[in-house]
Amino acid sequence: MAMDQQVQHKAADKAAPDRVSASSVPVPKFNSRLERLKDFSFALPSLLFMSIFLYYPLVYSIYISMTNWNMTRPVKKFVGIKNYEWLFSNEDFYQSLKVTFIYTGLDVVLTLGIGLLLALLFNVGRSRLFGFMRGVIFMPHYISMVIAAMVFTWIYNDQYGLLNAVLRWFGLEGFNWLVDPLTVLPALVAVSVWKGVGFAMILFIAGMRGIPLEYYEAAAIDGASRMRQFRHITLPLLSPMTLFLVITTFISSMQVFQSIDIMTNGGPLKASNAIVYWIYSMAFVEFKTGRASALVMVLFVIIILLTLVQWYVSRKKVHYEG
Repeated sequence: MAMDQQVQHKAADKAAPDRVSASSVPVPKFNSRLERLKDFSFALPSLLFMSIFLYYPLVYSIYISMTNWNMTRPVKKFVGIKNYEWLFSNEDFYQSLKVTFIYTGLDVVLTLGIGLLLALLFNVGRSRLFGFMRGVIFMPHYISMVIAAMVFTWIYNDQYGLLNAVLRWFGLEGFNWLVDPLTVLPALVAVSVWKGVGFAMILFIAGMRGIPLEYYEAAAIDGASRMRQFRHITLPLLSPMTLFLVITTFISSMQVFQSIDIMTNGGPLKASNAIVYWIYSMAFVEFKTGRASALVMVLFVIIILLTLVQWYVSRKKVHYEG
């Protein structure tokens, strides 16, 4: 019996001569200090860049926010949290917060809502006409906000502006769009929506074309209507793209500045005095750099917290296709 077993083992070894045990394969050692230093050297340029242009300005802004500094003077007097106390006791701070949140809410809802509707419309066909229309709608995304603000300032003019001319042609009375506190924010939001809706449309179309057609075919066989397919298939599977657009549009809207600076200068009656424009006014018009830096840090914290809230909500609402 022993001899038979030895013969069988030898035969098995001859049948699989190329079999090598895992323990005999040499494992390269990447844990040496030289290898770790080499790996770190590849990340060093990026770390230096981020330290100079991101981390140092952030730390320095925190320091400036605790000083009483006029940029025309070299002396920085440390005052602790007095700038923050002044900020939270100032009515203009809450007015600017209100303006910023109203602007951001309108901008996010309208940009994504209209972008989704346009995506549904122009995703149906792939003709040259549809491609041309998608290009026309997307084109404002490449136009500078400065140029767009100047063009819309003329459009909104109460005397010779295009918008009031169209309203009068239909027998309606024109508005002082940029002078009336009730219409100034919607007028500013319209500029941002006009610029951003094409970008949202293109991303929604890309998301829709990534959804497998088998889902819609199976739903149609089960008798689901187009509305039910949109509600139970399109919207859930578009949620990752929707989350991306919500966060990017939200952050951009919270930092609105150029259109306000060119079209309204924060007026009328501070009805368009958003946070970033108020920061600019305090820092470069009134030269109250310490207070402006305190407002910068408050805006930074607000954006971070609200973005984290959106990420937390997305854990239950966003559906990633497996």
